[in-house]
Amino acid sequence: MFTLILLAASLLTFGWFYLKHHYDYWQRRGFPVYKQSGIPFGCLDSVWRQERSMGLAIHDVYLRTKEKVVGIYLLFRPGVLIRDATLARRVLTQDFASFHDRGVYVDEKNDPLNANLFSLQGQSWRSMRHTLSPCFTSGKLKAMYNTSEDIGDKMVAHLQKVLPEKGSHEVDLKKIMQNFAVDIIASTIFGLDVNSFEHPDNKFNNLVSIALTHSRMSAIFGVMIFMVPPVAKLLLKLGLRNPVAVAMLDIVKETIEHREKHGIVRKDLMQLLINFRNTGTIEENDEKCFSIQKTPDGQIKAISLEALTAQAFIFYIAGQETTGSTASFTIYELAQYPEHLKRLQAEVDETLAKNDGKITYDALHKMEFLELCIQETLRKYPGLPMLNRECTQDYPVPETNHVIPKGTPVIISLFGIHRDAEFFPNPEIYDPYRFSEESHNYSPTAFMPFGEGPRICIAQRMGRMNSKLAVVKILQHFNVEVMSKREVEYEAHGIALIPKGGVKVRLSKRTPTVA
Repeated sequence: MFTLILLAASLLTFGWFYLKHHYDYWQRRGFPVYKQSGIPFGCLDSVWRQERSMGLAIHDVYLRTKEKVVGIYLLFRPGVLIRDATLARRVLTQDFASFHDRGVYVDEKNDPLNANLFSLQGQSWRSMRHTLSPCFTSGKLKAMYNTSEDIGDKMVAHLQKVLPEKGSHEVDLKKIMQNFAVDIIASTIFGLDVNSFEHPDNKFNNLVSIALTHSRMSAIFGVMIFMVPPVAKLLLKLGLRNPVAVAMLDIVKETIEHREKHGIVRKDLMQLLINFRNTGTIEENDEKCFSIQKTPDGQIKAISLEALTAQAFIFYIAGQETTGSTASFTIYELAQYPEHLKRLQAEVDETLAKNDGKITYDALHKMEFLELCIQETLRKYPGLPMLNRECTQDYPVPETNHVIPKGTPVIISLFGIHRDAEFFPNPEIYDPYRFSEESHNYSPTAFMPFGEGPRICIAQRMGRMNSKLAVVKILQHFNVEVMSKREVEYEAHGIALIPKGGVKVRLSKRTPTVA
């Protein structure tokens, strides 16, 4: 018995010294360190306690430190937080060769459903990026615009039913805009008319519900996916699967089988992906890209259904969240700043008057104040509050004696940089004019709402277009009631900025100024 006790004590002592040695990693390398990291969750202890989302936990580190680079612990994995905007941009652009991977979980061979454009590495990423880039040309977006506008009209029709004939009513714009975004993705990617406003229980909205399911274990699993890929890989080998991706596979399979059986060709992203699956390329010529293409001998050079689904999955996840959030937060902020609301309302009315009561694709992109508002919303509420990369070769930090070792995860708190008074004076104030040519009251280096460099969001223009269209549709048909200034509270799960209780704004029906 004594021998067992002695053995147990020895193991505990060894374990303690091992942990202490491990969590002294950055001190031994002379790095500035975030000293409030706990064992074993590092700076993500608040994520485990379900007090903060991952993005906001990283923001807490940003606020509590001042150094250019800071050594942190992401669970038990040593990482680096870059606080300096100039260095952050350099990592994403000029020194991309040392940070070309995100460092998140990916296993192309054994888990192809996860091998999407966001997670792919090295040459696999380069090939997929090059292949998918033609999906988002101006011509492709213009071809999809009428579909987005039709869905915007369905959103308006839904609100016309919900709002009283006289007086205002509080609505959750986050939910409204989420339905708008989901329907656009269902239509432009899958060619399906799901109408989430009339049928909120459809299969696409159900995917959102699955994605938003949260618990302490799902929170930590999300951290593993982003920060500790080897552990995530082990858990997935043990049978864990991404339920959203699995459900998406069934939708994609059903869609492709239906189209191929009936010879259906649509002008949407799914058709482009089907062409990619069948021919290995996406046609850049807008007149040919939506036709069914085969090899001269009639054979199919196919990529796997899972690989195709992986790309549809990331467009769905990223698109429905960022589009819905940007549009709803824009209206929410305008409700608190009546001078901005009045200015944008006037621009919408002027644009309608010049275009026979229509908002065309070209007219939408000429609305200058709308662009300033979207810029400021993306500044204050970036779609992803943090950017992540993996150091792919030892990297001497410029103007310091520090070296970031190969394999180290590197984090940039976009939420922190975008709300830092050093880069954006009075960051808590919603000020679209800071982006105007006359004012230019911000640091362009620090503004990176979609990331920067070769891995900048491939669908950013599509997201901007749909967010702008949603805002215009609201202002065209409804009055936004002014409310007192307030800050958004966020859910304590996930990575994106998910508003607690939604985004509540009071709307009333508006007599159209243009017939």
